[in-house]
Amino acid sequence: MRVHIQNALDNPLFAMTAVQWQEAADRAGESHSAYALSIGETEQDLTAALAEAEALITPPAPLAASLPLVAPALRLIFCTTAGADALAPFDRLPPTAALVCNRGIHGEKAGEYATMAILMLAMRLPAFISAQSRSLWEPRYTPTLAGRRLAVLGLGTLGGAIAARARSFEMSVTGINLSGSDHPACHRTLPASELDSVLPETEFLLLACPLTPLTRGILDYRRLSLLPPGAGVVNIGRGALIVEDALTDLLFSGHLGGAILDVFGMEPLPPVHRFWRTPNLIVTPHISADDPTTYNPRTLDRFFTALAALRRGETPLNTVDRARGY
Repeated sequence: MRVHIQNALDNPLFAMTAVQWQEAADRAGESHSAYALSIGETEQDLTAALAEAEALITPPAPLAASLPLVAPALRLIFCTTAGADALAPFDRLPPTAALVCNRGIHGEKAGEYATMAILMLAMRLPAFISAQSRSLWEPRYTPTLAGRRLAVLGLGTLGGAIAARARSFEMSVTGINLSGSDHPACHRTLPASELDSVLPETEFLLLACPLTPLTRGILDYRRLSLLPPGAGVVNIGRGALIVEDALTDLLFSGHLGGAILDVFGMEPLPPVHRFWRTPNLIVTPHISADDPTTYNPRTLDRFFTALAALRRGETPLNTVDRARGY
């Protein structure tokens, strides 16, 4: 079987190697001789490989630059990221190739990041950082997390891990997902249609849902204004979930107490973006969920699991529903 790994030029820390491939094949009980492996970085590498590749392992960005995709033998596209929204609309991909994403390996690291972010907002660290930049001594005293209200929008691997950690601080956790189906880490779970009713009682809002036509811009000015004065926002989902100018305006006005953002509508975040100069806002460069010591091995293990499912005639775990977008 011909397999191509496409690495991203802008993120060499997560570049997959032939050694990592061989180690994962050994863990899966696969024979090295059963595969013809190629590894590339450039657009030319990808174009050449797709002429014969039957399976592709890639971040979405290099593939998105090559759409519409011409790959006559392709059976499996395995995205190394949790979401595949960068490839939408999906009709530009070969319809016979299964599109599988990498949900499920990010929860541990994302849970730690989100715990840090919630604690920073609770302790008013964004405000202290803003005061420090102006040489201002401004004491602020805050209560513990116990009993304080967190709403988690999206209850997949990321949202579920965050809700579980928040429960350990005795926070009151409301989960919000499309169906409102129960989640064991939440005190209550509501459907997305009831989001407006949850926001006025939410002290901390955490976004961990995929980007789809239904969720794009779901936090606009009206909804962000429903949050109570002093509320904090954390986004580790996708930047376009939030209308960025609306969030900026509400931070400048003081209605929102702070925000910690790891994802943005345009990445890297342009130097002229208002976020760089917005008070009580902390920007991190999309690092919340990726552990460089475990990411590639776990990703390759999931690739071999997906491939085994296809061989059995089954639908692999994390196959993207092209109609729903995730």
